[in-house]
Amino acid sequence: MSGATNKITALYCRLSQEDARLGESLSIENQKAILLEYAKKNHFPNPVFFVDDGYSGTNYDRPGFQSMLVEIEAGRVGIVITKDLSRLGRNSALTGLYTNFTFPQYSVRYIAINDNYDTIDPNSVNNDFAGIKNWFNEFYARDTSRKIRAVQKAKGERGVPLTVNVPYGYVKDPENPKHWLVDPEAAAIV
Repeated sequence: MSGATNKITALYCRLSQEDARLGESLSIENQKAILLEYAKKNHFPNPVFFVDDGYSGTNYDRPGFQSMLVEIEAGRVGIVITKDLSRLGRNSALTGLYTNFTFPQYSVRYIAINDNYDTIDPNSVNNDFAGIKNWFNEFYARDTSRKIRAVQKAKGERGVPLTVNVPYGYVKDPENPKHWLVDPEAAAIV
């Protein structure tokens, strides 16, 4: 990495709402700790965090990622590190585009710690399987979305309210907050 010591090491963290719902231990704090420890252990210079908390990995229109991309395109990033490939994104085509074209175009080394993926070694077997892992990461996102929609549909069919805010004309039942009662005051209008 000679000549790159003035460049930053971008430590990218992402956690979507779906990941949080599923109880994965991928909290932003945990990711930060893992990434910073890895950067220090490997003597990577100038670590800077880029964080997207509550953003899906299925697209790249995320503020933290876009901010990191600006730094990459400005030539200020030498290395990007994520906990695993799925933290970078869950869109296999776009993830492959960034790891195989964009990052190399700007001489950026990319490391996904838990997947043993490192672009410094293009002959690594782990790198050969990255495309397959990216596809599985995308499938996982689609499968999770499908399951959440199915749960919401089942709740709706059972008459369980799907919103947090009660619509005008109703009030929450004091005995059961999942049940709504007609608001007598609004009933005259509605």
